[in-house]
Amino acid sequence: MARETGNLSIHSENIFPIIKKWLYSDSDIFIRELVSNSSDAILKLKKLVTLGEATVPENTEYEIEVILDEKNKTIKVSDNGIGMTADEVKKYINQIAFSGAEDFLKKYKDKMDKDQIIGHFGLGFYSAFMVADKVQIDTLSYQENASPVRWICAGGTEYEMEESDRNTRGTTVTLYIGDNGKEFLNEFKLREILEKYCAFMPVPIYFEKAEHKKKKNEEDKKEERKPINDTKPLWLKKPNDCTEEEYKDFYKKVFMDFNEPLFWIHLNMDYPFNLKGILYFPKLRNEFETIEGKIKLYNNQVFVADNIKEVIPEFLLLLKGAIDCPDLPLNVSRSFLQNDAYVKKISNYIAKKVADKLVSLYKSKKEDYIKYWDDIHPFVKFGAIKEEKFYDKVKDTILYKSINGNYLTLKEYLEKNESNHKNKVFYVTDERQQAQYIKLFKDNNMDAVILNSTIDAPFMSHIEMRESDIKFYRIDADLSENLKKDEDNKGDEKAKDFAQKLEKIFKDNLNKPDLKVQVESLKSENISAMILLSEETRRLEEMSKMFGGLEMPGLFTKEQTLVLNKNNQLIQMIYDKSEDENEKELLNILCNQIYDLALLSHQTLEAEAMTQFIERTNKIMAILAEKN
Repeated sequence: MARETGNLSIHSENIFPIIKKWLYSDSDIFIRELVSNSSDAILKLKKLVTLGEATVPENTEYEIEVILDEKNKTIKVSDNGIGMTADEVKKYINQIAFSGAEDFLKKYKDKMDKDQIIGHFGLGFYSAFMVADKVQIDTLSYQENASPVRWICAGGTEYEMEESDRNTRGTTVTLYIGDNGKEFLNEFKLREILEKYCAFMPVPIYFEKAEHKKKKNEEDKKEERKPINDTKPLWLKKPNDCTEEEYKDFYKKVFMDFNEPLFWIHLNMDYPFNLKGILYFPKLRNEFETIEGKIKLYNNQVFVADNIKEVIPEFLLLLKGAIDCPDLPLNVSRSFLQNDAYVKKISNYIAKKVADKLVSLYKSKKEDYIKYWDDIHPFVKFGAIKEEKFYDKVKDTILYKSINGNYLTLKEYLEKNESNHKNKVFYVTDERQQAQYIKLFKDNNMDAVILNSTIDAPFMSHIEMRESDIKFYRIDADLSENLKKDEDNKGDEKAKDFAQKLEKIFKDNLNKPDLKVQVESLKSENISAMILLSEETRRLEEMSKMFGGLEMPGLFTKEQTLVLNKNNQLIQMIYDKSEDENEKELLNILCNQIYDLALLSHQTLEAEAMTQFIERTNKIMAILAEKN
């Protein structure tokens, strides 16, 4: 063909997609676009062969090569696919934003599934100029007697076209890398990007350095090459055809996690949309790992992005997995996804399948489900908060670990404790700090649940909102009637006088005007006093800290109630000695010591309070030594 020059034709109706293309935040996207174009070209040719409209030699091995030449600063992406004629180059390359895939679909729309074609060749191709100063195409069409074509553009709107020296069917795109793309001339960097975007593309991809390829050709070596991709990822198989070992191996390979997953969900849907994938529930080493989930989104085996919350429900991002959805376009704005009803259907479907899996596990393999619970509960609770339909499906499978080591549903806990505290759920946030209260509960055959994760505070509020008759109380927030002794004389004047006098003694000696004091007859005589903290004000204070810690003194006054046990010998002694003037100092020491001991069941004492506590302890021991 005669050499030709001209200007690229930009169609105004397609200018917006071009702008979006150039707004990619990651310039490494060019690799995905060029390699997926090559894959697309091969898929087109294979389809034409199937339809009897093209002929290729028997045993043709389709492949894509990516060749790095650090010395000459080039990257080549080459395929043995459909190729292009001069007229097709003019149409699909010179007229920017015409899609070769689109045109192909129109012609063969009745003979094939549109999901088999990925590319938008005219548009995706131009991402090459994000890293290259000059781009060259050498292509030869599959059509008989076609002439090879060379196209060159140096980044402006001008191009050159002439006959190429290519003698095999397919296309090679050569990028002459400029300063903007020099990082991609690093072998390890380029391999990393190929593995990121192309790990599961449907055509074998081979990556080589130019000098290595040249040396092999000169020596006529036929080394066994290994593609960088897996052309048949596990999600393409039917769930019944996959083994447990395959699921585990795929997980380790994709997520570089050598801990085995707990279990997984294989998604496989053809109608009303095409979606395949595998979601894994990972084993957590600590609570903070829940933020490190990763769900990879693919379009026909081409990687799109990690954790696109517009497609994947936000709470599922705590999991790990791969989802392939050909019905989603490769290049699309997040605002589009956010407002697309089709995308919302996909999102709802994924959430439903996960809920169904949890319910199925709970019903059919409850022992395993209980075993998994400590790892999966942050995810389930987050999902319950974020998605109303998800909560409705899984609410009867949500477990609560009790202080006795049992795993109970909310219904089971309430039924078990109905005689002790109807519709009240007592919970523990720190087993060590609240050990005194836990012992008291156990001694009285009462139960509480352990809610010590970051997600538990908002989760409790969500349950209280959804189940309006249920209320959560931390184990130190309320005194169950079951912990108290039944007293016949509770209402008589003598008992009232005893209580009022004790309250006054402690109020006078503690110098804490906001502290409430009440006297109770506890079943356990060993406990001198307990502190109850208002559930409401404590939650408000914790919420304030969670959202930035409002420094507003007095906004959340800690409502403390000091409960004195009238059946305790020390409390009775304080009452008996209250009239003795000689014991005033001792009473002051004992009242403050009892308060601090009760407070230690909630928190570590401040530095000054701890110093005073130690000084008082030494004084008490000195007094005891004197008396003996």
